Amino acid sequence: MSKATDSPAAHVADRHDLIRVQGARVNNLKDVTVELPKRRLTVFTGVSGSGKSSLVFGTIAAESQRMINETYSAFVQGFMPTLTRPEVDVLAGLTTAIIVDQERMGANARSTVGTATDANAMLRILFSRLGQPHIGSPNAFSFNVPSVRATGAITVERGAGKTKTEKATFNRLGGMCPRCEGMGAVTDFDLSALYDAGKSLNEGAITIPGYSMEGWYGRIFRGCGYFDPDKPISRYTKRELQDLLHREPTKIKVEGINLTYSGLIPQIQKSFLSKDIDTLQPHIRAFVDRAVTFTTCPDCDGTRLSAEARSSKIAGKSIADVCAMQISDLAAWVRGIEEPSVAPLLSGLQHLLDSFEEIGLGYLSLDRPSGTLSGGEAQRTKMIRHLGSSLTDVTYVFDEPTIGLHPHDIARMNGLLLRLRDKGNTVLVVEHKPEAIAIADHVVDLGPGAGTGGGEVVFQGTVDGLRASDTLTGRHLDDRAALKSSVRTPSGTLAVRGANAHNLRDVDVDIPLGVLVVVTGVAGSGKSSLIHGSVSPREGVVSVDQSAIRGSRRSNPATYTGLLDPIRKAFAKANGVKPALFSANSEGACPGCNGAGVIYTDLGMMAGVAATCEECEGRRFQASVLEYRFGGRDISEVLAMSVTEAEAFFGSGEARTPAAHAILDRLVDVGLGYLSLGQPLTTLSGGERQRLKLATRMAEKGGVYVLDEPTTGLHLADVEQLLGLLDRLVDSGTSVIVVEHHQAVMAHADWIIDLGPGAGHDGGRVVFEGTPADLVAVRNTLTGQHLAEYVNA
Repeated sequence: MSKATDSPAAHVADRHDLIRVQGARVNNLKDVTVELPKRRLTVFTGVSGSGKSSLVFGTIAAESQRMINETYSAFVQGFMPTLTRPEVDVLAGLTTAIIVDQERMGANARSTVGTATDANAMLRILFSRLGQPHIGSPNAFSFNVPSVRATGAITVERGAGKTKTEKATFNRLGGMCPRCEGMGAVTDFDLSALYDAGKSLNEGAITIPGYSMEGWYGRIFRGCGYFDPDKPISRYTKRELQDLLHREPTKIKVEGINLTYSGLIPQIQKSFLSKDIDTLQPHIRAFVDRAVTFTTCPDCDGTRLSAEARSSKIAGKSIADVCAMQISDLAAWVRGIEEPSVAPLLSGLQHLLDSFEEIGLGYLSLDRPSGTLSGGEAQRTKMIRHLGSSLTDVTYVFDEPTIGLHPHDIARMNGLLLRLRDKGNTVLVVEHKPEAIAIADHVVDLGPGAGTGGGEVVFQGTVDGLRASDTLTGRHLDDRAALKSSVRTPSGTLAVRGANAHNLRDVDVDIPLGVLVVVTGVAGSGKSSLIHGSVSPREGVVSVDQSAIRGSRRSNPATYTGLLDPIRKAFAKANGVKPALFSANSEGACPGCNGAGVIYTDLGMMAGVAATCEECEGRRFQASVLEYRFGGRDISEVLAMSVTEAEAFFGSGEARTPAAHAILDRLVDVGLGYLSLGQPLTTLSGGERQRLKLATRMAEKGGVYVLDEPTTGLHLADVEQLLGLLDRLVDSGTSVIVVEHHQAVMAHADWIIDLGPGAGHDGGRVVFEGTPADLVAVRNTLTGQHLAEYVNA
């Protein structure tokens, strides 16, 4: 018998080595067809708004998640978010998608880095086992669990039909500080900011945003019976004032409807103070700043924990002490604990803390509120749980993982992405930084422009192929900004003395005015602490930070920037009617879809269906409103215009409207000329939202502008336009301070302030002040070394 020597034929299962997308039409995608290699690292590039996120997140990742959700029973799906199928003809070869995006971590004021990861849960178990004195279960160390005591009668069954009533006491020890209820701060209310004591409720005494007597609150106040709504608050009895301000939630019936009445202060604590203050809408935040004073809780000293939880210690440290430690120091402390009875727990905790260090977040502490993390820090925190995962053949999807990273840290992030790929996973990355694009196995470049000018694949292939291509990304991939030949002369200085927020070490620095100043340093070196802690709060300073834009699918660039107000007034004046008619959220709304333009049909656990409204054909307004014209256009046609079209329309002729034209000018200045005025905010990319916010804040009068990483989400070509905008701001007499890592912005600066030398307690000091040329010449900091390499000095 002869032996077979030929190698066996390739198994049919091994042929599935591509993710195929055909005919993708999500948002601005124009029938996009791509083939992505599995178990490789693919980077998606293109200008902001070209369709990268629509392809990666809105199509590939969304369909993967939807199909996974469909594997659950209908009962379970009823509790899950319903996902619609993306507009795409074919999606084949998908694997389970794990999305690591830039969404800020929970805005709940009780959420910290420790609670958002598994670190706090592990520490609570550790202290409940080893802490001395022993005080109880893990709940005794949780600042979100209150202590409970109850006394009463219980019925004990003994034998057949025999019962006995006994008195019993129940105790549950929680770790919550009773004074501040686990918040770490106590609040004091300025009552004059809540109401005008000289008025009655019906006369509009309540001055809290949203508490109008015309709506539900008016119905509740009038029908509760606790006080007379026509009597001035200054004449209330003690009992009436107590009911108005402090009454706990109570069920009442008003006009046959069951409602809940709650005093003003419990209501404010529930609706405003339970969230991270920085995430509130600007007018709500302004009210809170005016009406509420926050002071560190005197009982727990801001640790949020009860005295019992703080009394139990391991090696001289309480759980409050270890949560306040820098994570890199905490990892060393955990390594020093040797106790075989909890060895698996110590091993898991050690791995988690080491992952923080590995990903460049060793400078954080576990008690840091999660709402204060930047977008980049939040994304890297989410990455931690995937680093040690044994899963393979899954698709990891990242949205600009290098955001907020100093050039020194980008190499480390690249290593983590390559390690995920080398374990046999498919890694999809949306990215703009050349250093991150360089490690790709495969590149997909979208464009050629943004918005309606994008949505097409203009290149697929290797990085070398991209470099040789004539696409916008290919032409700019090797761009390197040159150092300025001459810098501007400061007109004065802004003095900062003794800055010690977070890790700053009594920093004294003079920030030049009248020039472009860049504040840089590795992530965690203290840049934001210095600028937002000591400069942003000052009079005349306009600060544009990285906080997310809040808006529903009814919000659009016209409503967010205030552009719609002068447009509505112009329409109303030209036609002799009310401005409210020209709002799709008010009187002019189409009655069929209530101004949404589409009708949503909820199908329970199935994905809902959105159909264009037949009555208004998606234009959102009543037919009678569309008969009114201004400059030959109706309101729906104006909202369908691009910013560039609208700028020309409102800039001259019979439609000339200076107030609208000024806002449109600013939108064009920040590179958003391609957006349509009525495009929902929910469809904008991260970079577009950042620039929309910048355009809005540019209207505010201020002598100093503070910008926090304005290159976030910007393509290499867009950075040039941003630098031009910064130059125009400075040349107009404005001082501009930019917190930034991008070397092109550093090279373009008139003055650089470099913080470091490291992160956390290894940072917090000014290690260089001077011109970019001086920084490159001395090369004595990490920033100097990377900037010198960037400009080929």
